[in-house]
Amino acid sequence: MKIKIIALGKIKEQFLKEGITEFTKRLTPYVPFEIVELSPIEIKDENLTEKVLEEEGEKILANIKPDSYVITLEILGKQLSSEDFSVKIGEIINSGVSELVFIIGSSCGLAKTVSERANFKLSFSKMTFLHQFARLILVEQIYRAFKIMKGETYHK
Repeated sequence: MKIKIIALGKIKEQFLKEGITEFTKRLTPYVPFEIVELSPIEIKDENLTEKVLEEEGEKILANIKPDSYVITLEILGKQLSSEDFSVKIGEIINSGVSELVFIIGSSCGLAKTVSERANFKLSFSKMTFLHQFARLILVEQIYRAFKIMKGETYHK
């Protein structure tokens, strides 16, 4: 199985880039892994937010195979402990899915079509995080999930 993160926008802060690079490096011995960065569309008129989300949604959906298992990060998604997240990923792996895709939308959220495509909706917290932070947290939690699955030290 392969894991892919589809995210809108580039990481600007060096410390976040370094953290993501570090956890990506740690994760790759466990699973093929990639991050696909898509350019967000600038919203020049708040009245066009839904239209922009739809356009971003088309770009996101174009990067997902029909048989991929999709997890979207959404405010109203289900919150899981690290252990439960590890179990969830293990169940997906054991189901025979060839690709697990995580989606991080733009600061305006996700298109309805993308949310509807999700097999599972995940929320990190009731708090709001910068999308760039969410990417670092997600990569770290995926790495932690594999460490938990393998019974290796790291998780505390």
